[in-house]
Amino acid sequence: MDIMETIKQQIEGNKVILYMKGTPNMPQCGFSARAVQALMACGEKFAYVNILEHPDIRENLKTYANWPTYPQLWVNGELVGGADIIEEMYQSGELQTLIKDAVAGEEA
Repeated sequence: MDIMETIKQQIEGNKVILYMKGTPNMPQCGFSARAVQALMACGEKFAYVNILEHPDIRENLKTYANWPTYPQLWVNGELVGGADIIEEMYQSGELQTLIKDAVAGEEA
């Protein structure tokens, strides 16, 4: 399968997915750690892809998303942004609402 198709399926197949360096329990960079911390604080499950284990995804997702850095948070098929945006949204309460609504839509 084409790598762009794989990325598309991952994003469409998960209401909330984080492309990050490392895993939620062992982030491999400070930006990924901050993003995971904010997401975990929302209290909902989310999917993740460790881009360090998938160099093909790491390189091609930049093109797919037109976003050059990691982590990348995708909700309902749309790119939310990276660590700074995730933190700002968490502090304003926007992230919690976005995540809860996305997950609630999955259960409905």
